[in-house]
Amino acid sequence: MRPDTDDYRQLFLNDLPLMDTRAPTEFARGAFPAAVSLPLMTDDERARVGTCYKNDGQDAAIALGHSLVQGSVKAQRLAAWVAFTQANPEGYLYCFRGGLRSQIVQQWLAEAGVHYPRIRGGYKAMRQYLLAELERCIAAARVVLVSGRTGCGKTRVIQALPRAIDLEGLANHRGSTFGALLSPQPSQIDFENRLAIALMKRLAGEDDLVILEDEGRLIGRLALPQSLRERMQDAPRLELDVPLEERVTVVLEDYVVDLGRRYREASGDAGPQQHRERLQADLARTQKRLGGSRYQTVSSLMEAAFDAQETRGALEGHREWITLLLRDYYDPMYDYQMSQRSGRRLMTGSREEVIRVGSGPIGI
Repeated sequence: MRPDTDDYRQLFLNDLPLMDTRAPTEFARGAFPAAVSLPLMTDDERARVGTCYKNDGQDAAIALGHSLVQGSVKAQRLAAWVAFTQANPEGYLYCFRGGLRSQIVQQWLAEAGVHYPRIRGGYKAMRQYLLAELERCIAAARVVLVSGRTGCGKTRVIQALPRAIDLEGLANHRGSTFGALLSPQPSQIDFENRLAIALMKRLAGEDDLVILEDEGRLIGRLALPQSLRERMQDAPRLELDVPLEERVTVVLEDYVVDLGRRYREASGDAGPQQHRERLQADLARTQKRLGGSRYQTVSSLMEAAFDAQETRGALEGHREWITLLLRDYYDPMYDYQMSQRSGRRLMTGSREEVIRVGSGPIGI
């Protein structure tokens, strides 16, 4: 029989399966990548037990909890817990503080003949551990950035580098005004947890180099830790230098072809119209910086390009509005951002050249 544990490092480094017995709203607020929500109580049941605890004490609250989770309700939840333990024999269970809820689940499993360990300290202790590890890793890492104008394919480079962490992948967002994907972003807590675990894994060996894509303060609605932003502000960078025409192709592939495919897969025949409306809505957020006249020009070109794509399957019309947007919106923004950076440029080159340098020894 495996013992209970508080070895949080091994839990996260090994992606061990975790049974989260907290209520659904607690799980939605923040959880861990390897965790599955299998609550002891629903949100309503937990609220009723909590009110009882405040008014009448622990014994009365425990009695109420048992009365709420009994009979067929208990049997259904127990069956789900047993199924999890059978599918994940190396896993652990936990509640918020490693207290009563996880103890009850563990006891009911034992009565069903399943001995399954729990995590001492629960979610709260694991979350505190990850926050401390996040700051420790940020301080310990040698940070190098991959920078370059919009459309250079920075994410493609990051995904090709073994010592890189894909911040946009962790945030489920492409990082730009147009960067939202169809599936929602994780919560801020989930993002921080994912980032902490990714950094722990990257720094688990002897190499302390961490390569990141150059990002702003926010990736979509998610904020990078302030300490990481400060490290990135002064970090040396590998800069991509890609011709405008090639950058237009990258944006076309990502935001027209790939995003359009996602909309069609999600919504069928309604997908193309949703895709069109989504990009027009994203474009509207650039209006102040672009200026009214240029915004109307780009918007009209985008609409005409979607019309041509719908009627003839032609994609070339999209190149016009993408070119104007890169040249008049994104490039001036990038020039300003680079003027505020103090980190030195280690090299400038194509994607292939940056990947080659980023895969080798980097002295900083």
